[in-house]
Amino acid sequence: GNPSMNLYSKLRERAAQNKPVRVGVIGAGKFAAMYLAQAPKTPGVHIVGIADLKPDNARANLGRVGWSAERTSVTSLDKAAASGQTYVSEDWKALVSHPAIDIVIEATGNPIAAVDHVLEAFANRKHVVMVTVEADAMCGPLLAQKAREAGVIYSLAYGDQPALICDLVDWARAAGFPVVAAG
Repeated sequence: GNPSMNLYSKLRERAAQNKPVRVGVIGAGKFAAMYLAQAPKTPGVHIVGIADLKPDNARANLGRVGWSAERTSVTSLDKAAASGQTYVSEDWKALVSHPAIDIVIEATGNPIAAVDHVLEAFANRKHVVMVTVEADAMCGPLLAQKAREAGVIYSLAYGDQPALICDLVDWARAAGFPVVAAG
């Protein structure tokens, strides 16, 4: 079957049950802004918190991608979790340790910091989506092992060009087409 149809129906189910996937995002720069532009339109997903070294820049980026100031007006992660709003701060440790967060998206683009963030997320039994690919290039196997030990999922962001190209190549081969070039 089509996995995206599956995912969409599962997210809609969670929305209907009022049990959204609760997400914390570390780093609200260029990549995160692209994701955050879509997130409010995705059923069954609640961005509970965003941690960024420059919260005002983060809020400006959110405004640029169509978030209202009201959406981030809450003053704590607890209030965000209860209200459906999003708390913006510079405290990534509070974010990755908060019980209302299910998944952490690491999007700082800083590989050294990213590894710290992800290890701390695992220590708090949080699933992680790694967007900072340099961190995965440096430490991927170790991070995958640490995730297994913590009993959580460690995943790379889906939708970068190499991943999409690989999927197209797979599809073409599975459909019986010879692939002569890709990339």
